[in-house]
Amino acid sequence: MSALTSIKLTPWLPLAVTGASIGYAITVLTRLPWWTLFFTAAVWTGIGLTLRWGKPTNARYRPVWPWSLLPISLLGIYVYLVDSFGSVDLGAVFFHLQAGMAEHGGAGKMVMAMLYTLVVLAVLISITWLTRHDQRWRLSERFIAITLLAANPLLYGLGQRSAAIVTDDGAWLDRRYMPPPDSELSNPPNLLLLYLESIERTYDNELFGDAYADLNVLGERGTVFEGVRQMDNTGWTMAGMIASQCGVPLMPAGLLHDSQFEPLTQVVPGVDCLGGILAEQGYRLSYLGGASTQFAGKGLFYRGHSFNTVKGKEELVPKLENPEYLNSWGLYDDSLYDFTVQEARRLSTEDDGPWAIVNLSIAGHAPHGFPSQTCLDRQGEFDGQNILYSVECSAWLARDLIERLDEEGLLDNTLVVLLSDHLTMRVSVWDQLTALDRDNTLIMLGDNLPPGRIVRDATMLDVFPTILEAMGLSLNDHRAGLGASLLSDKPTLVEVHGLNVLNERLREETALQHRLWEGLSPQRRTIEESSDEKNSASQVVETPADQAVEVDIMR
Repeated sequence: MSALTSIKLTPWLPLAVTGASIGYAITVLTRLPWWTLFFTAAVWTGIGLTLRWGKPTNARYRPVWPWSLLPISLLGIYVYLVDSFGSVDLGAVFFHLQAGMAEHGGAGKMVMAMLYTLVVLAVLISITWLTRHDQRWRLSERFIAITLLAANPLLYGLGQRSAAIVTDDGAWLDRRYMPPPDSELSNPPNLLLLYLESIERTYDNELFGDAYADLNVLGERGTVFEGVRQMDNTGWTMAGMIASQCGVPLMPAGLLHDSQFEPLTQVVPGVDCLGGILAEQGYRLSYLGGASTQFAGKGLFYRGHSFNTVKGKEELVPKLENPEYLNSWGLYDDSLYDFTVQEARRLSTEDDGPWAIVNLSIAGHAPHGFPSQTCLDRQGEFDGQNILYSVECSAWLARDLIERLDEEGLLDNTLVVLLSDHLTMRVSVWDQLTALDRDNTLIMLGDNLPPGRIVRDATMLDVFPTILEAMGLSLNDHRAGLGASLLSDKPTLVEVHGLNVLNERLREETALQHRLWEGLSPQRRTIEESSDEKNSASQVVETPADQAVEVDIMR
C-alpha cells in the first residue's frame, strides 16, 4: 500500500501547509508585511474547506504523482534565493558552483536552506495528498504546473542565456573592449585599494542616520564619485572585484570549461587586469582578506594576475594573538586592518619600488554584518540584526585605518581607493534601500586629486580605467576594458546606451565570454577563431543606429 494512502490527513492540514507557504512566498516576493502570510493562509484554508478540497462528495482515490512537483520545487529554490539575497543573479550561482564554495562563512544560510527544504517537502506531500484524494485537483494542478514553470524567473533567465547561442550578434560588448596600454608611469604612486563589503553609497541618506558619516569625512579630503550603478554580473564580491580591476563583467565559464565536474584552475585568464598592469610597472602586490581565499576563486584570481602575496583566513589566523577571535567567515576587520598596517610597513621598509595592497573587509556583509570588538566597545551593544550598526562600524574602521597609515607616513605618494564590492543584498533596511536610487561607494584620495564630487552615470566597469588614470597612466581614448575613465569627459557605456540595454546585450553576449576564459578550452577557442576569420566581414556590420552611437564611444 502506498505510504500516502495510509497517511490519515484531514483536509485542513495540507490546506494550511500550502496556504502558509503561499503566504510566505508572497511576502518574500513583494513588499507586503510578514504578518500577511497568516491572512493568506487563513483565506486559502477557508476557501479549501468551503469547497471541500481533498474531501469531495464523490471522492475517488487515485495513486498518481502530480505534475506540479518539479515546478513547485524550482519555485521554492527561487523564493529561497530571493529571501536570502534580495535578488537572483544566475551568474553568481553558476560561478560559485564552478569556482568553488569551500570555506564559506554562510552557516546561517545552510540552516535556512535546510528549513526551506523541509517546508518544500511538506508542500509536495500536501499537494500529492490533495491530488490523490480530489479529482478536481488532478485536473487543475497540471495547468498550475505549466503556469509555475512559465512564471518562474529562474527558468526565464536560463532560457535567455541559452538563447544567446543562436543570437544574431553575440559580440556587441566584445567589440567595445579596449586592451589596457603598455605605457609606463613616470612617478608611480603606491596604491591602497579597500573594498568595503556591501557598503553602498545609498547609505549616505538621512533615512540611515550617521551610518555613512565617517566615509563622508574621508570624502571631504578627496574625490567622491556618485552614480556608480550595478549592472548584471557585477553584483557579488568576485564579480565586483573583477569589474573594477579588469573592466569586464564576470561571465561564468560555463560550458567553456573543459572539465565541467572539476573546479576552475584560473579565473578570467584572457583579460589584462590591474595586477598584471602594475606588475609590469615593477609593483609589489599584496591581497589581504579575512575570509578564505579558497572561496569563490579569490586566491586563483589574485595569484593568476601577478599578486606576490595572497593571504586569507588560512594564512592570517595563526598570526592572531587570540586565534578564537573569529566570525563565521574568518577574521574581524580590526584584526585584518592590523595586518594591513603591518603589510604597508613591510612594503614601505623594503624600498624595492612601488607597492599595491588590495584589501577586502567583512563588517558590512549581509544580512546582519560582523561588527568587530573595537566597534562594540565604541558603539555599544549590537542587537545582531541592525545592519546600520555594521555599516557604521565598517565606515569608522576604514577611516581609522587610513588615519593610522597617514600618521605613520605610509600613505606618502599613495592613491587610496575606497569602494564597495557591490550593492548590499537583503538586510534589515532592505525596503528603504530598494526604494532609493542605489549606487556604489567610490572615493579616491591622492596628491593629484582635488577635493570634489563627480556625478556620472557609470558602472563598476568604469572604476578600472579611473584607477589607472588616477595613478598617472595614459590610456587609449581614456578607456580600458569596457570602461571609460570618470576623470575624463569620455562617455561611459551606460551614459550612451543606458543600463537596461547593457544588461540585455550582456545576456546575448558570447564573444566576451570566450575572451574572459581564453586558455581553458583551447580546442573550442581554435574553432571559434577559424570561424571568425571566415566571417570577419559580417561581424563588424551593425545597424545604422548602432553605428551612429559607435562614433561617440569607439573612435
